[in-house]
Amino acid sequence: MKPSYWMKWGAIAGITVMLTSGCSLLGSNEIDPPQDETVVAGTNGDALSVSAAVQGLTQGVTMYLKDRNGFIAPVTLNLPRAEGIAKLTLESMVVDGVSKGQLPKDFTAVLPKGTQVKGIDIKEKTAIVDFTKEFKSYAQQDERKLMEAITWTLTGFAGVDNVELRIDGVALKQMPVGGTPIDGKLSRAMGINIERADGVEFGQSTPVTLYFQSETTDKTKYYVPVTRLVKRTDDKATAVIEQLIVGPTVKSKLHSVLAPTLELPKLELGADGVMNVNFTDKLLGTDKKAPGESIQSVILSLTENAVSKVQIKVNGNTAVQATDNQNYSKPVAKPSSVNPIKM
Repeated sequence: MKPSYWMKWGAIAGITVMLTSGCSLLGSNEIDPPQDETVVAGTNGDALSVSAAVQGLTQGVTMYLKDRNGFIAPVTLNLPRAEGIAKLTLESMVVDGVSKGQLPKDFTAVLPKGTQVKGIDIKEKTAIVDFTKEFKSYAQQDERKLMEAITWTLTGFAGVDNVELRIDGVALKQMPVGGTPIDGKLSRAMGINIERADGVEFGQSTPVTLYFQSETTDKTKYYVPVTRLVKRTDDKATAVIEQLIVGPTVKSKLHSVLAPTLELPKLELGADGVMNVNFTDKLLGTDKKAPGESIQSVILSLTENAVSKVQIKVNGNTAVQATDNQNYSKPVAKPSSVNPIKM
């Protein structure tokens, strides 16, 4: 990432969370490799996510909402199976829109009231979204959050890497309220919940996205993705684990996922693209099991930072028993959805 890019974006920050449901932080099957998906054009040119393994009249879709603390939160909800599912997803993110009264507790929609999604076209891995003029009616302090919510929602669909915003057919070169610049297309490279590690300059940094934990008002735990700017490095995988051990900032009120006394595991990228993460037995609790939230956080964080799959080991052994009863004996890819919620 060019230093000037992070200097531009660094001053705008937020906290984004991911909600979980029940005792399983990611759902019983969500840590498995994602199912094969494709994105095709619907009848109105809208994105359509198709999964051959999904049956029934609904499908899980991850959208980014605002939580009770004002943070942007990706949550996976079941929406009706239909052509133009990406359009329906954005429509569900409109204040007092089609999802009114149906969103999870502690979460609210982020798109301004009255906003309509005129259409979404997919061209060369770019989702071109056309909103009506009501899109301009958001508060200036929510500008960055709005950009993150739209971008991270749409790039969650297979085959979409970038997002272009339009209002009544006119492409935006900057956001309409606060004037935040848009360099052509938006992508996840913009980060989420940007923060700086101590002593790091924006122009001499590398962004790494980390997953910490928090909890809802009913004490349900959930993951929080934070893009932290660290000292410039070419070894992002090591930086990710180091920062997970460092933990969240005190002011964020987030919870650590790895003990601060934990030894840095040995990391080795295999020829097959699998990142082998070999912990010592200090990862294990008194029950000789690895904390499920620790393993899942490592997997989420590494696969968000350009690692295709992760193999968890303890003292070189892949037969790792975990408190979440998940099977980590084989390499795990980035989940196709995170934190499913039953409406």
